[in-house]
Amino acid sequence: MKVAVRYYTRSGNTRKLAEAIAEAVGVTAQPVSVDLDEQTEILFLGSSVYAAGMDIAVKHFVEDNQNKIGTIYNFSTAALLSSTYKQMKKLAEECGVELSPREFHCRGSFGPLHKGRPNEADLAAARMFAQDICR
Repeated sequence: MKVAVRYYTRSGNTRKLAEAIAEAVGVTAQPVSVDLDEQTEILFLGSSVYAAGMDIAVKHFVEDNQNKIGTIYNFSTAALLSSTYKQMKKLAEECGVELSPREFHCRGSFGPLHKGRPNEADLAAARMFAQDICR
């Protein structure tokens, strides 16, 4: 089974989750600026909420790689909103890509909010999420 991990981050919070997920499934986490090199059954795709939405780089990645993506498993961080799932669902539908209803989300630090997040407990939960999906 081919698995890949891609992420977009500005502050580093989502990169921490991506690296934990990648470690758990034995692949390397890469930013969305790196296209998929082959058909991927499971794509863990991470993003953060910026001004109530995902960055355009995530949209371009899905559009450019839509024919190589089996199922997207969304993961995200945010200081205030619940997750990027709704935005990812809209994007996946527009591109004809399957999005799993299973996702991982945790708080991310932003200024004085949620200092130290994601923390080690969040990273452990992200690892378990990925391992469970790849069983």
